Amino acid sequence: MIEVVGVRADGPDEAARELLAEAEVVLGGERHLAMARALGVDAELIPWPSPMRPALPGLLASVADRRVVVLASGDPMVSGIGSTLVRLLGPEAVRIRPAASSLALARAEMRWPEETCDFVSLVGRDLDRLRRHLAPGNRVIALSGGARTPAALAEMLRSEGFGATRMTVLSDLGSADQARFDGVAEDWPYVTVPPLNVLCLDVAVTPGARPVGLSLAPGLPDEDFTHDGQLSKRDVRASALAHLRPCPGELLWDVGAGAGSIGIEWSRLDRRNRTIAVERDPERAARIRRNAARLGVPELQVVQADALTGVAELPTPDAVFIGGGATEETIEACWGALRTGGRLVVHTVTLETERVVIDAWQRHGGELTRLSIEVTQPIGRFTGWKPARPVVQWAATKNQENA
Repeated sequence: MIEVVGVRADGPDEAARELLAEAEVVLGGERHLAMARALGVDAELIPWPSPMRPALPGLLASVADRRVVVLASGDPMVSGIGSTLVRLLGPEAVRIRPAASSLALARAEMRWPEETCDFVSLVGRDLDRLRRHLAPGNRVIALSGGARTPAALAEMLRSEGFGATRMTVLSDLGSADQARFDGVAEDWPYVTVPPLNVLCLDVAVTPGARPVGLSLAPGLPDEDFTHDGQLSKRDVRASALAHLRPCPGELLWDVGAGAGSIGIEWSRLDRRNRTIAVERDPERAARIRRNAARLGVPELQVVQADALTGVAELPTPDAVFIGGGATEETIEACWGALRTGGRLVVHTVTLETERVVIDAWQRHGGELTRLSIEVTQPIGRFTGWKPARPVVQWAATKNQENA
């Protein structure tokens, strides 16, 4: 059994010191190992390898027959090593002993109730992860990536129209060196701060700015995405997502992804949601990555391949959207890969693909819908309706009867 001990900035508590005294091996970052040295811990002190994930199984195997204590910051299950070890070894092999997390300490310092703020970790992660939490009036607490993270974040906020956001940086929480830095993103004065810090944001939009991605409801404005015309438009996109029925932690295949709008909106709905976008064209694949980063889901995975080849070895999806490349072979490959209870949505605008979709509907059931959208446009001094190209939508849920 590996003991994972949460430590505050001021060092291990008495219970943690007793565990350290009995340990044969102590694993941790350099800062935590320095605490163990200062206490005179007699165990072998081993720092985390870099990069950690590939080397971690071998390291754990090498100490498997010894009494191991892992030192971590605060609550090891808040974006911490505890979560990694549980996934790797299983819950029965790990005991977690948390301390007050920096997240809890920051909420207490700011007097922000838990239900009034979002949390995001930027430790070893892309700063763009914060973007999906940026909305006027929202409060965000972020675990910082280091001394320069607040300045980099302030620059991002300014460039995206959130320069009026109030920023508070809390460093070395819970220690004698705890400090606070306040300011506004528009004129954030600190180039660096102490490296162990937490960012607290009270989000506000700069007057006159028009940031992208201000809603989590399906159907962001089309102009929030860069595209070359291959984009599921706002109204049909909202319909597709309604039929895909995203649930937390589910995986979507976005096949023939174009600008990536369906997969991006799927991922934005919950931080646990995942998307794999399959797109053949290299320029579009690069554009999907840029759109995903700009709209706060940089982890979205892009596979550059044609539809049928691209889905061949992907993990089992909970839902599939096919917006391009809807051949009979691709539809059947995606349908076969779906788990029972999984949802498939296909869009088509051509007669040739419509025949393929109707045949699939006849084989597997589901619902066929023809979506016709009209928008107003000037006609001289008057106004008239301009119809968009109709979209045929097939939506089906896989079950034992139609599998």
